[in-house]
Amino acid sequence: MKIHQFLEHYGIQSNPFAVEDAQTDTVFKSGCIDTTYHPAWQKVFGDPLEPSTSIVFGEKGAGKTAMRLQIVEHIAHHNRENPTQQVYVIEYDDFNPYLDRFREHQMGRARRPDRTLKRWMLWDHMDAILMIGVTSLIDRILGSRHSQATKGCQISDDAVAQLDSNEARDLLLLAACYDESTTETFKSRWGQLRKKLGVRSIAPWGAMAMGIGVSVAVVALVASLLIGRGELVGPWWLYLIALIAGWMPWLVKAARALWKAHRIYRSVKVSNHERIPLARTLMDFTMSDLASQPLPMHPRTDDRYAMLNKFSGILRSLNVNGIIVIVDRVDEPHLINGSPELMRLLLWPMLDNKFLKQSGIGVKLLLPIELQQFIERENKEFYQRARLDKQNMIPSLQWTSEALYDVASARISAVSNGESPSVQDLFDESISKQRLFEAFRALRVPRHLFKFLYRLLVAHCNNYTDHEPSFKISSQTFESTLAVYLREQDAFDRGLGAG
Repeated sequence: MKIHQFLEHYGIQSNPFAVEDAQTDTVFKSGCIDTTYHPAWQKVFGDPLEPSTSIVFGEKGAGKTAMRLQIVEHIAHHNRENPTQQVYVIEYDDFNPYLDRFREHQMGRARRPDRTLKRWMLWDHMDAILMIGVTSLIDRILGSRHSQATKGCQISDDAVAQLDSNEARDLLLLAACYDESTTETFKSRWGQLRKKLGVRSIAPWGAMAMGIGVSVAVVALVASLLIGRGELVGPWWLYLIALIAGWMPWLVKAARALWKAHRIYRSVKVSNHERIPLARTLMDFTMSDLASQPLPMHPRTDDRYAMLNKFSGILRSLNVNGIIVIVDRVDEPHLINGSPELMRLLLWPMLDNKFLKQSGIGVKLLLPIELQQFIERENKEFYQRARLDKQNMIPSLQWTSEALYDVASARISAVSNGESPSVQDLFDESISKQRLFEAFRALRVPRHLFKFLYRLLVAHCNNYTDHEPSFKISSQTFESTLAVYLREQDAFDRGLGAG
């Protein structure tokens, strides 16, 4: 007996339990993202008009990634309904490129995962977040095909045109330091942004113009003397000094730009920028502009907070009043490879009350349950710095059996024609709803529930032929499949604990 034959009997178009990962789960994205929520959803999501921080701990398969997708979807809906009070979403869930670049700055034994992560600080997180946010904003302003404008903020050309000269300068500085797009060359993309912002000042070229002017004047003087008199007036080195003096302002500016670019390169260790292209970009600013602006040239948070303030200020001028940073999948980077201790080294710098409680910025930390044990062991100094009592912390993303039953029912409904069957309709009358609740309670999280129900459907259909089908799952099949699954899961959990 085929599974689709069993499902079609109940008007179910496709298997609602075939996919276990929310990232690729079309059933969830198309039919459940607006209807199926964890009981703690409202505390995590909060109010888009007042972005807040939440810290969630959950075991694998508890729905952290699904919650991230729901946050993104609900923020997109809010932005469509409130075009002048939008919220900017930064999904900080792929750590590999930033960890790889950071590791390249380490030498020798410092490149070991544990030693590398011990050197990772809060400002490195802030640099990575700014790189994601700034790159995405510039994509939207330039109309890049990577902008994902339909899923995020709508940045209109009119709003961009209304940025004043200071805001345009700040955005160009942010682009110089944090734009990580690889679709175009760094210089050409920066030039497009400057053109889009209408910044065409000739002031940055004054030093070069002076050097060229002095060079032309000296060459013309030397040529006229040689032609008219056949010799120079005075020693030759006076003319060389004049040339050097003419180019001195440009040389000083170039040296300063190269020095600043070098310090930014050494300080922003998660960046993909190189020194020379960055120095050339900094040359397009006047010296006074650079002298009066904070740049991420030091290993400290002060400069990053200033850059974050510039970024949020620009967004407010573009009708974006808040920022949501979603942190997820911290156990997946290859440098961490699921190690709770390495996850702690990566995440703990971010648990800082000053960072988590910034005005207009909410940080949603969706963390593995393994990190909860480290929270319980921390000292008083950690709690004073993190102030977890103010961060909407959810110690465990737990599911009741009733909530899991509702999740299964919602998925069946999402892929059904007309009136959908209940979960219990699939089972023999000897299996009561209370027994289903008991079984679901043992499964704990949605991922285990989906894996078990999928395996159960396969086991049931394998017991019957196409010509003699059965459309009720028997108690014997249910109990035997459940016992095997729980035993395997228990062995797997013990293996993870031992590892």
